[in-house]
Amino acid sequence: MKLLIASDIHGSAYWCRKLLEVYETEKPDKLVLLGDILYHGPRNDLPREYAPKTVIALLSPLAEKILCVRGNCEAEVDQMVLPFPCMAPYSQLLVEDKTFYLTHGHHENPRNLPRLNPGDVFLYGHTHVKEDIQVEGVRCLNPGSVSIPKDGSHSCLVYDKGEFSFRILEED
Repeated sequence: MKLLIASDIHGSAYWCRKLLEVYETEKPDKLVLLGDILYHGPRNDLPREYAPKTVIALLSPLAEKILCVRGNCEAEVDQMVLPFPCMAPYSQLLVEDKTFYLTHGHHENPRNLPRLNPGDVFLYGHTHVKEDIQVEGVRCLNPGSVSIPKDGSHSCLVYDKGEFSFRILEED
């Protein structure tokens, strides 16, 4: 199973388009969104080309391919306008006999892991910082932020054939 994993679009149509360019290139089986899709939140400045309605229009055709969890900026109204579920606090996938645990990261994170087994994968966003670490045998990965990075580059993550790799969304 090939996955494109992203977090923290925060309503940026510009960076959502950049993410979808990676989607078109990679052709994943699923687009995994780790929350904070439409709203920028009170702690963040407006991202480039803030246009939540455009983000809805960009993501809607992919509804059947999207697996999404709720971020700290999602509200009930977001579920009313998005054609895919976005309010689950977490989800799990079984990929190649490993559990992939998906969450936004504002409650569970590498310092507060859910029950997982060594070899499992914990995927989270929220911090806007790319990360790939091991905690008690669990691989913890953060794709960084699509629209408001706090580590210098807009990014996402690809999982393919047992390997994870970051994709930087900035143009060369």
